Amino acid sequence: MPTYMDMHDIPGVKADDVAGAHEADLRVQDKYGVNYKQYWVDENEGKVFCLVDAPDKESAARTHREAHGLEAQTLYEVKEGA
Repeated sequence: MPTYMDMHDIPGVKADDVAGAHEADLRVQDKYGVNYKQYWVDENEGKVFCLVDAPDKESAARTHREAHGLEAQTLYEVKEGA
């Protein structure tokens, strides 16, 4: 299954809010066959990054859309390096 890294631009984002959004993703993800694995927050820059295994980009986006409505501005297919 492909792995994707997404990036959200959310000025004023707070780590506590992202934790709640991630929990919402986890509640919805099985419906779309995805696995949101990890996320990172940069409060100073207003950026959030999510790592997800998903059958395709649309399934990853659909999970965010349904869980909390915060869709990513960018979504890249990535491969793990050493």
